[in-house]
Amino acid sequence: MHRAGYWIEKDPQKQAVQCLLCPHVCVVPLNETGLCRVRHNKDGELVVSNYGRVTAAALDPIEKKPLKRYMPGQTVFSLGTFGCNLACGFCQNWKIAHTEVPSSYYMSPQEAVEKAREYLRYGNIGIAYTYSEPLMWFEYVLDTAKLAREAGLKNILVTNGYINPKPLKELLPYIDAVNLDIKAFTDEFYHEVCRGKLNPVLSSARLLAANCHLEVTTLLVTGLNDSDEEVGRLAEWIASIDKNIPLHLTRYFPNYKMTLPPTPVETMKRAKEAAGQYLTDVFLGNV
Repeated sequence: MHRAGYWIEKDPQKQAVQCLLCPHVCVVPLNETGLCRVRHNKDGELVVSNYGRVTAAALDPIEKKPLKRYMPGQTVFSLGTFGCNLACGFCQNWKIAHTEVPSSYYMSPQEAVEKAREYLRYGNIGIAYTYSEPLMWFEYVLDTAKLAREAGLKNILVTNGYINPKPLKELLPYIDAVNLDIKAFTDEFYHEVCRGKLNPVLSSARLLAANCHLEVTTLLVTGLNDSDEEVGRLAEWIASIDKNIPLHLTRYFPNYKMTLPPTPVETMKRAKEAAGQYLTDVFLGNV
């Protein structure tokens, strides 16, 4: 267990605490956890159970994040943990995001940076925090990103962006590039499918675009968020920040709790055309 940042005492008499890291602002009773499953109230103090706990590690092509317009052709040492603060029914990494992972192992921030430096000879540019939700790994990512920056390495986030502005602003000085997952462009989708809200993610997008290289990914789920009209509105909104922000439209396949059929390829092609009316770069994935 590692002491968490961004929390307050909520009810000292009952030893309840409130987490301030993400928009859920969970009130966590004594010996309980927040929605992310990794932030615990231990004896009236908020602690995290995933600090340094790695469930997945790989040297990936930068394009796999996906990042198409940031240092193409390079590789990045990619790390993931367990836990997530959304509950998307189609989650592609649910085995580490939403279940207990007994096979995790400890890697200190110093060890992560050392490992990343070992991979320099393979074209590695730095560390990507990815696979599950790295913002629920906040304390570890912050500590590691600071050391990586000192070592001349790049820091990359692959995230749902569901975080409050204050902690995001603390982390951003150490982040070089981000792939932001905007799940859909309606609050209904976020509420019904992901157990979240859209506006906090849009706020994160603005902050990210102003401070680092940003690319956006949206998984198009059959019949739920794949209409030309919705994709067009999403692309138009992104273009209002910067029309050169790349948009990755990814094809859905049944996974986790969702059994809808795969997104038709023709739907993907139409969505690309709709987004391309507003954005310079639109890429299709999983087709």
